[in-house]
Amino acid sequence: MEDKASLRKLLRKKRRECVEQLPETMRGLVLRHPPAPLLDLIAADAVIGLYHATADEAPTAHYAGFFFDRGHTIALPRFASRDAPMEFARHSDPYGECDLEPGPFGALQPEANADTLVPDVLFMPLLGFTARGERLGQGGGHYDRWLAEHPAARTVGLAWDVQLCETLPIEHHDRYLDAIVTPTRLYGPF
Repeated sequence: MEDKASLRKLLRKKRRECVEQLPETMRGLVLRHPPAPLLDLIAADAVIGLYHATADEAPTAHYAGFFFDRGHTIALPRFASRDAPMEFARHSDPYGECDLEPGPFGALQPEANADTLVPDVLFMPLLGFTARGERLGQGGGHYDRWLAEHPAARTVGLAWDVQLCETLPIEHHDRYLDAIVTPTRLYGPF
């Protein structure tokens, strides 16, 4: 098994190549709404945590609109600075995104005056995953630290199929995901 840094580099490359091969029209068709078995686990009043996807990450825009239209409160990660802990804040305009601004890592995030929230269900980005629910993230530990403080949150990874790994280097603080959704399959709920 490769070390985490090498594995992250390889998985970023595979993810980027996968997305580059997808026609632009196809990208808009994937991950339009959560699979029904997953929806059965989400309470009607659940706060839904998502992320604002980068060009290579599994897209979340349709999920944001889907949950918003069903009456859920949407929250996205927010950082006050590069050294600040990750928190989640209300995302009130998933269609126009007029309530977002660039954060310290370059990703769009809720404005500083947006209400801080604690998601009940957290859809997370990842670099790699296993069919057993293991996740390899970007390496910053932001989600690991947030989940350590909020262990009741349900966790769902969003990924491209190419990100599936047979095994991953797992450490004691790593938390298994409750489910993973790809464009072709639902893994779990576990």
